[in-house]
Amino acid sequence: MTIGPNGANLLALRSHNTALVLDLLRAATAQGGPGLGRRALAERTGLTPQAVSKIVARLRDEGLVAEAGRGASTGGKPHTLLRLAAGARYAVGVHLDRDELTVVLADLTGEPVALRGGPFDFGDAPDRVLDGVAGRVREVTAGTGRERLLGVGVACPGPLDHFEGVLRRVVRLPQWDGFPLRDALAARLGLPVVLDKDTNAAVLAVPVGTGSGSFAYLHLGTGLGAGLVLDGEPYRGARTGAGEFGHQTVQLDGPVCGCGNRGCLEVLCLAAVAAGDHVRAARLMGIGAADLVRLLDLDRFVLGGRVVEARPELFAAEVAGELERRGTPVPVEAGPARPAAVAVGAAALVLGPFFGARTPRPPAVSAG
Repeated sequence: MTIGPNGANLLALRSHNTALVLDLLRAATAQGGPGLGRRALAERTGLTPQAVSKIVARLRDEGLVAEAGRGASTGGKPHTLLRLAAGARYAVGVHLDRDELTVVLADLTGEPVALRGGPFDFGDAPDRVLDGVAGRVREVTAGTGRERLLGVGVACPGPLDHFEGVLRRVVRLPQWDGFPLRDALAARLGLPVVLDKDTNAAVLAVPVGTGSGSFAYLHLGTGLGAGLVLDGEPYRGARTGAGEFGHQTVQLDGPVCGCGNRGCLEVLCLAAVAAGDHVRAARLMGIGAADLVRLLDLDRFVLGGRVVEARPELFAAEVAGELERRGTPVPVEAGPARPAAVAVGAAALVLGPFFGARTPRPPAVSAG
């Protein structure tokens, strides 16, 4: 390890600077943007032009950056624009739901270029589940060289341990308790694997928007959960336990929930959905959402999941109405609108660190 005069790890610094340049080029070329020149990259990163030129040369050699024509002249020689080569690398995103499997292949901009989906039984024996997931991943990556695959992000119901890649007592699926899904799947695929809760992955597919540094994504499908973004950063908690939105007790003598407790928001909400009473389901979500506003001072809510997507306007209106009635009015929108949003967010779990995004670390353990 090379240590600089101020104790800085020069290899880590080089990696950080490279990620800064890549992230700027990703943003500049998103949705057909023109790209950026070396001078603009130097100004926006604070790096010297010489440092930027060295980074760009290395990235071009690796096939990650390409020329995108000439920029407008400002009195001198027109500068060369650079763009991210979106197809140079790929990430796989897997949404492993209780009854459905969705797998996407996403390019460096996060856009899906291939998708496979269909019914699936997460309640099957772990070996058969993993074989099925691995087979679907191989299908979606067929023809893509292994050297171009950054890894696989897996999003599934919790509880789970994001740091260790281990499932805990998944609600209604206790056979997964303690299963090392991340390592077991990595061994089958020979690729790096990242594991997270479905709701945590989903927030990575939600546009942050202006003035929305703290929001919650509420997901209603085969279960009810939340993904939290606080001060612009996804919040998982010390044990990846944050966001168990559906397991707050709202009726002390209510029906038994799959988690073993009574009167959870999830069991009441799913019962309303089963009865075809989507208005009641939405109002129950609004009751829980109001509690989150009071606890976390959230800016807005984004609603998603297959139940919401079937009647998005109804859910957005009823949740917003319940928030208004309870004195906690904040904007509510139904989304994310993009297809396979959770799987796209799972791919972002892999892409984020490639572009320098911070990843949560386990809490330090006190020796005393």
